[in-house]
Amino acid sequence: MNKKLLIDLQNTPKHVAIIMDGNGRWAKGKGMNRIFGHRNALTAIRESVKAASQVNIEAVTLYAFSTENWNRPKLEVDALMSLLINSLKKELPDFMKNGVRINSIGAIENLPKKAQKVLTDVITETKNNKDIVLTFALSYGSREEIVNTIKNISKKVVNKQLNIEEINEKTINNHLYTFNLPDIDLMIRTSGEQRISNFLLWQMAYAELYFTNTLWPDFREEHFYDAIIDYQNRERRFGKTSEQITE
Repeated sequence: MNKKLLIDLQNTPKHVAIIMDGNGRWAKGKGMNRIFGHRNALTAIRESVKAASQVNIEAVTLYAFSTENWNRPKLEVDALMSLLINSLKKELPDFMKNGVRINSIGAIENLPKKAQKVLTDVITETKNNKDIVLTFALSYGSREEIVNTIKNISKKVVNKQLNIEEINEKTINNHLYTFNLPDIDLMIRTSGEQRISNFLLWQMAYAELYFTNTLWPDFREEHFYDAIIDYQNRERRFGKTSEQITE
């Protein structure tokens, strides 16, 4: 069965976040090292973005490299940075062909200079693409993002650029990395783990959470559609009662 046919195109999430988990376990299960798992995760990214585009999703954000990931062995970190550089270069023609606009969030200044340059170049090259926004969270941690947001707002208050009584949710949203993106409607995490791991804590306040046992390198278009179908079978109340939603 084509699972895409089961999806109501008028009720799809605007913004989907994905924690791409399970690369290491997938590789270990095949008797290979963790880097092998990371290299074989690219197909899952391609298929997820393709599926998202086909069901009218506006934005997909991938948890590609967290602030905590810097603590991993240097060999693995170096391999991930090299993979990032090579993948962005390789995928650029398809990004252009498929209308994918690349975006990034996180402490990008902590990435190697070459990675920063390639990322910046691809962001610039794709800036006019309109079909879908693909955001890579790199050197990203949500608590750090919130701390930086508080600092930046505080500076404006001290410099009398902002009245403290005027601070509201919109003020905070406008100072986050994701200021130009909608809030997360659906978060997908692969590999069976059931936590959000310091990812988009503010932005996921009302997100639906979907956990699957599928390891990320095995994640395909039909798995993405499973998550969307599950999302559409939920009742999103945002604090209201079921009766109020029905009315």
